[in-house]
Amino acid sequence: MEKSQFLTSLVVLILLLSYANATFSGPKAKKHFVLVHAACHGAWSWYKIIALMRSSGHNVTAIDLGASGINPKQVLDVPRLSDYFMPLTKFLASLPAHEKVVLVGHSFGGYAISKAMESFPEKIAVSVFLTALMPGPNINASTVQAKVPICHIPNFSHEMICYVCFHLQIFETEYFLQTLEFTGVASASDNRVAFDNGPTKPPTTFIYGPKYLATKFYQLSPIQDLELANTLVRPLYFYSVEDFSEIILSSKRYGSVRRVFIVAAKDNLLKKKFQKWMIEKNPPDEVEEIQGSDHMTMMSMPQQLYTTLQSIANKYS
Repeated sequence: MEKSQFLTSLVVLILLLSYANATFSGPKAKKHFVLVHAACHGAWSWYKIIALMRSSGHNVTAIDLGASGINPKQVLDVPRLSDYFMPLTKFLASLPAHEKVVLVGHSFGGYAISKAMESFPEKIAVSVFLTALMPGPNINASTVQAKVPICHIPNFSHEMICYVCFHLQIFETEYFLQTLEFTGVASASDNRVAFDNGPTKPPTTFIYGPKYLATKFYQLSPIQDLELANTLVRPLYFYSVEDFSEIILSSKRYGSVRRVFIVAAKDNLLKKKFQKWMIEKNPPDEVEEIQGSDHMTMMSMPQQLYTTLQSIANKYS
């Protein structure tokens, strides 16, 4: 009888210890996700993903880049990309030496996480490019930016048109805006360009308008999220192609970080063909695709994105 009671007690003790181990050691396996937003957007754009991640016990940090979201700087205070990236740079520098994060960049945020990969490769378990601009050691950021197909004429970009306008000396506001309209950059043309240094100087900032957001970013997202964006977007400094030359990426550092690209199948801003071009020129470790996603995957397909990010984190960290 005593032997039977002893064995029963031992089994109960083992079960209790197993439960305690599963309960209390579980959070140690949770991941730290660092989320970086698109141009003119902010940390607010990740609100659905933040809620899903935190409800699962993950640690989440959504960054507001310079002059974005609730960052206190104004857009003219960040005339260099390093100024724009600074909040992410400071955050990663502050992490404990032993901590590695899952770094996720969306759209224009791909440049920010690329620079972070070069500066802090030892602090990043995996970088995820969510329909994001993805330069690399063999395809520099200036080349990528010059090919961003954001107007209706193939192979034209904001920067290329501004370059032409500058050299033809037609930066007087009326003619510049007419050129943008003609080329299609300003079609749906409630996008707004500012000339803070005077009408004969290059433009300084731009901001997406409601029509452009509705057709290029949020065409498959809930109307509430589009209206949220209309309320919260802020101007972005008008960085030239030459400004992107400060993003220098090496195989030794940038190339040492595992990298995953997530394709948004129905993206109207960075078309699938352009996403595939970046993947071919700078192959990542893995490619995922989310069907039915517009450019704002975190708004149009939040559950699918969350599941994909969690799977990537489990695989690489």
